[in-house]
Amino acid sequence: MEFKAALMSADDIDRALRRISHQIIERNHGIGELCLVGIRTRGVPLAQRLARHIEAIEGAAPPVGELDITLYRDDLSRIAEIPQVKDSEIDFSIEDKTVVLVDDVIYTARTARAAMEALTKLGRPARIQLCVLIDRGHTELPIRPNYVGKNIPTSVGEVVAVCLSEIDGENAVKLFEK
Repeated sequence: MEFKAALMSADDIDRALRRISHQIIERNHGIGELCLVGIRTRGVPLAQRLARHIEAIEGAAPPVGELDITLYRDDLSRIAEIPQVKDSEIDFSIEDKTVVLVDDVIYTARTARAAMEALTKLGRPARIQLCVLIDRGHTELPIRPNYVGKNIPTSVGEVVAVCLSEIDGENAVKLFEK
């Protein structure tokens, strides 16, 4: 892949997450029945960062869980002969809660669909909202995020890479050509 552009810096990412935190609080009238669930892999640290920003604003953080959607993917046979499945770590009830699913990028929306299916196997939330750092367009399903850090129109020949210090050692969003 060939590097094309730096799209967001560490400061840009932090500002976007702070803004989204305010939007989540405002839209849900506080955090009383709210929980955040990060979609593995990069959705998890993003959800944890959002929880810290919400705590700085509200004085309390919503619970944060981790969701593995591997078995719910519709392209499971394409990604690996024997997929690596990790347990979801949600140690709180999602019954009648507002669950904010958090992911790094929305592209086709198939990951979001799989996450909703995996989540509903764990309980029946009152509502599910979707939060992404990057919306690059090209959804193939009628799913749109409720919260977006940045809209970045891309071509199908481009790749958006979200780098997070917890996983990648740096905070940045980069654009590559396939």
